Amino acid sequence: MSAPRLEIDLTKIQHNAGILVKRLKKRGISVSAITKSVLGSQEVANCFIRAGIKSLGDSRISNIEKMRHGQIKASMSLIRSPMLSQVDKVVAYADMSFNTELAVIRKLSIAAQKTRHRRGVVLMVELGDLREGIMPDDMESVVQSTLGLPGIILKGIGTNLACRSGVSPDNINMSKLSDLADSLESKFGVKFDIVSGGNSANLDWAMGSTDLGRVNNLRLGESILLGLETLNRRPIEGLHTDAFKLVVEVIESKIKPSQPWGKIAQNAFGEQMLFKDQGNISQAILAIGRQDIDPNGIRPPAGIKIIGSSSDHLIVQSEANDLAVGTEVVFQPNYSALMHAMTSPFVNKVM
Repeated sequence: MSAPRLEIDLTKIQHNAGILVKRLKKRGISVSAITKSVLGSQEVANCFIRAGIKSLGDSRISNIEKMRHGQIKASMSLIRSPMLSQVDKVVAYADMSFNTELAVIRKLSIAAQKTRHRRGVVLMVELGDLREGIMPDDMESVVQSTLGLPGIILKGIGTNLACRSGVSPDNINMSKLSDLADSLESKFGVKFDIVSGGNSANLDWAMGSTDLGRVNNLRLGESILLGLETLNRRPIEGLHTDAFKLVVEVIESKIKPSQPWGKIAQNAFGEQMLFKDQGNISQAILAIGRQDIDPNGIRPPAGIKIIGSSSDHLIVQSEANDLAVGTEVVFQPNYSALMHAMTSPFVNKVM
């Protein structure tokens, strides 16, 4: 097989999904599996479905469109607030969207009326992470306006934490979400189907809290795919952490000085590099670079150390033996590196 390639173990992904579905079902929480990091892969989406997941979410409408054309049988949500320029596609391919702007919801209403099909909306509330979300004090007016729009069904509310700022889900902010759901339902005489508490960062809270309140849904991506909770990146008991392997080929292997010589300025990425003199070292170059992966997001095997990268090259130091040209080296990607590799057309995907 050609390299670089991402080897994807579908059996392990399905196992992880099934375990999390069962554990959260006991807590009264459904799972929406997030497909954005695998670019709406039909094979991975079917793994989720076989594991008992009925709802898929993605941040790109093009991925949802691809899954629709691939005959994926699941409810699909656009989890990033829709662009005004894409509302027609959102109505055509997504059952539901997560929203923060009335201007967008009004356009969705117009588009939905044209198709004579109603579309679901979840309103996202800001609870401290300062990514997307309506400020809590503004929720009543937004709910009132949304309820008055034809073609729109207000399915519920949700929030997102630990993405931009690392704010951890806890009993305090999750209680605020539950209280807000109760207050809005009481004021407007509605019943929310969905109170979506967040993402993989919510797992410790969801499994350990004695009071989950109104939260009945989580949106899980990294925890299923990589088997990690995302607050401290600890492995989740009983889950596989190696469903994805990045295989890269050595294209140069030489003994070289550990320090560059000449006048040192910025490198190609505007970085001022520092080097420690270790004398001559065994250095190898692998055929992958920053265009394809996040070099800070891949873990090398024992005895190999990543010491640099450029657009097209990954430079490593072999602490034991020289790496012969043509040797394949296997790395473990984190979530950032996984997304880069899946997006790169130069990385082969082997299911």
